[in-house]
Amino acid sequence: MENNGLRLTVDGPVARVVLDRPEVRNAQTPRMWRALAEFGASLPADVRVVVVSGEGPSFSAGLDRALMTAEPVEGDEPLLALGTKPVDEVYQTISEIQAGFSWLRKPEIISIAAVQGHAVGAGFQLALACDLRVLAPDAKFSMREPALGLVPDLGGTQPLVQLVGYSRALEICATSRWVEAAEAKEIGLANIVVPAEELEGTVKDLTDALLTPLVGAIRETKALLLGAADRSYEEQLKAEREAQQRRLAELASYLG
Repeated sequence: MENNGLRLTVDGPVARVVLDRPEVRNAQTPRMWRALAEFGASLPADVRVVVVSGEGPSFSAGLDRALMTAEPVEGDEPLLALGTKPVDEVYQTISEIQAGFSWLRKPEIISIAAVQGHAVGAGFQLALACDLRVLAPDAKFSMREPALGLVPDLGGTQPLVQLVGYSRALEICATSRWVEAAEAKEIGLANIVVPAEELEGTVKDLTDALLTPLVGAIRETKALLLGAADRSYEEQLKAEREAQQRRLAELASYLG
């Protein structure tokens, strides 16, 4: 996996994704996205927390800008080459790429982005794919795709709206402006901002706290929260009843 610009490891209940192209501020490629999708699909069932970070001073500068030119990058063809392909092939390609991000929202895991420096475009969307975001003071986000004539298509639009609301999400995307750490905390993009030297320790403390409750309780709670916006109040009450019944049955089986 290191050859794809990633370090992907599993240590018991904790998996780690490290973007490892510091010489280009961890710029991303489709090859990296496909490797992420493969990693997510192959996670052992006992993994409960996934930590996503970047090597060096930046989380990720987003899509490797070389892929906006006519030259391939490490076997990946230029992004604009997709514009010449049949529609179904374009849809299939983007779907495969999106899978590299969407697995981070599965109820079976809690995902944490540890963000320092730039998180641009695909880097911003990777942080948004995670459930929780811990930032260093120099962290700053920008949704750069509209400035390049594109749209965010890696699953970042829904969580951005859920976190900051439609109007602010539109303004952030349409202007491609920087959202720095203090503002990110104020508007709900960041769970916490800590000094850079405390970033790793804070993520470890958070990971340890997430591993403390019974795994089933965390998974059921995440599933309830993920689906809450799409259910009516009565439907949410029903979902809570069903989830609690499953929890009570499992706990009773321990005592039996």
